[in-house]
Amino acid sequence: MAFRFIPREVKFYADFMAMADELKRGARLLEEMLAADRPVWDKADEIKELEHKCDFLTHEIIQRLNRTFVTPIDREDIHALAISLDDVMDAIDDAAAVIRLYRLDHVRFGGRELAHIVCASTQEVHYAVASLERKTGVAQHAVEINRLENEADRIHQQAVGKLFEDERDPLVVIKWKETLDFLEDATDRCEDVANVIEGVVLKHG
Repeated sequence: MAFRFIPREVKFYADFMAMADELKRGARLLEEMLAADRPVWDKADEIKELEHKCDFLTHEIIQRLNRTFVTPIDREDIHALAISLDDVMDAIDDAAAVIRLYRLDHVRFGGRELAHIVCASTQEVHYAVASLERKTGVAQHAVEINRLENEADRIHQQAVGKLFEDERDPLVVIKWKETLDFLEDATDRCEDVANVIEGVVLKHG
C-alpha cells in the first residue's frame, strides 16, 4: 500500500476557497449597495465584517505556512495567493467605505456598472481557485477575468469622462472619481489573483 511519510498539508485549498466565498459575498453586497438610485450605506458594515473574516483567514494561512514542512504548492505561491485574495476584499471594502464616508446620495453612471463587473470577476476568481486544486480549467477563468478587467477599464474611462463633463461641483467630482477608482481597482486585484494562479499552474503543470 502506498504510504506518505510526510503528508502534504491540503487545508490551504480549503482556506483559499473560504476566502473566495467571502469575496463573492462582498461583491454581491457591493452590487446591492449600488443597485438603487440612492446607495444603501449600511451595506458598508456588512462588507467590513467580511473584510475582517478575510484578514483572519489570511493570518491563519500565513501562520499555518510557517508551521508546515511540506506544502501542496510552493510556499511563496501560497503566500502570494493569500495576499492577492485579501487585496480583492480590501478594494471592495474601500469602495463601500468611501460611498458611505462621502454620503453619496445617488448612483452616477459607472458605479452600478463597475460593481456588476466586480461581482462577475469574483465569481470567476472562485472558479479559478476551485480549478487550481483540480489542476484543470484555470486558463479559461483567467482569460475571462482579464476580459472583465479590460471591460472595467473601458467603463471607468467613460464614467470619469462623463463625470468631468457633466458635474460642476468640484467636491462631487473628487468624491465620485475616488469611488470609481476603487471600484475599478477591485477588478485589477482580481486579475492579480488570476496571474498568481496561472503562475502556479505553469510551475507545476
